[in-house]
Amino acid sequence: MEYMTKNVTTTVFAALVTLLFAACSSPKNVAYIKNSDTFIADSSAFLFEAHIMPKDVLTITVNTVNPEASAPFNLVVSPTLNNTSSGGQSLSSVRSLQTYLVDNDGTIDYPVLGKLHIGGLSKAECEKLIHDRIMHYLKGSEDPVVTVRMANYKISVLGEVAHPGMFTVNNEEINIFEALALAGDLTIYGVRDHVKLIRKDADGKRQVYTMNLNDVNIITSPCYYLQQNDVVYVEPNKVKARNSSVGQTTSLWLTSTSILISIAALLYNILK
Repeated sequence: MEYMTKNVTTTVFAALVTLLFAACSSPKNVAYIKNSDTFIADSSAFLFEAHIMPKDVLTITVNTVNPEASAPFNLVVSPTLNNTSSGGQSLSSVRSLQTYLVDNDGTIDYPVLGKLHIGGLSKAECEKLIHDRIMHYLKGSEDPVVTVRMANYKISVLGEVAHPGMFTVNNEEINIFEALALAGDLTIYGVRDHVKLIRKDADGKRQVYTMNLNDVNIITSPCYYLQQNDVVYVEPNKVKARNSSVGQTTSLWLTSTSILISIAALLYNILK
């Protein structure tokens, strides 16, 4: 009986030590872009430009020397009624430009010009398209300045990061490291060489890419700059996955083991 009690105690102690070392073990590949000394700077010499996708919300502004000439192309949202503290209603004086939702076919319904297919175009290409179409409606030497902005440029970061969530990108350009910085960086349990990127193209097709943040060549990857509505997912490493699984059953397991040890000790004291 004494031998059985020692065996049970030894097993429990070994299991607890194993769990302790698993929880305290340092994950591999923690550092980003470790092989930067092999990187050729010229290979990253390109400028990112966002492209218009279905479900994008755009603001389009047309400016001319004569404001009346561009007025038909700058629709303004009608003022709305607001409830006041006294229980009445007042007419809001805030005026804003009409926004345009890109439909599933990649088109918008633009004033005067009608249907325009702009899906897949860069902002510069969209501005040129509208500029050239508007020129037919202007007189004299008017040369309109067209500005296109994306009002809903958002990305999402999930998984093993400090602050997962959806983030709005005001300058319409963000790379993977900037996105992770917005989310508070990866936790120590995040797998840095197998980060998933879910992306939808202009045709509505979704693809899943894998990024290795340890490799400096990520800078030249088409996934380095994120597109609107991209979803970044950071997987947990094996230690976190194992601890998560253990955490759900550890309490019950320790309780059961404690009961067994108590019963074994009681039997030993009775039978000795």
